[in-house]
Amino acid sequence: MGKSIHSPQHQKLRELLVAARKKAKLTQAEVAEQLGRPQSFVAKYEGGERRLDVIEFMLVAEALGTDPAKLLRKLAE
Repeated sequence: MGKSIHSPQHQKLRELLVAARKKAKLTQAEVAEQLGRPQSFVAKYEGGERRLDVIEFMLVAEALGTDPAKLLRKLAE
């Protein structure tokens, strides 16, 4: 199993994160501000240019106001 950022699972994760951000009515800039990162950080993980590690994923989920475990369950479906 490779670490491709272009795998179907990674694509689904990105889609889930974008959907969660939009559901929270947040812009990429607002999420980035909560994370203390530049807007490009959000754009890169949403666009598939960058992977999130586990800790970053949990912080992003928190910034989006969602449960990281819930996102992972959706990913596993």
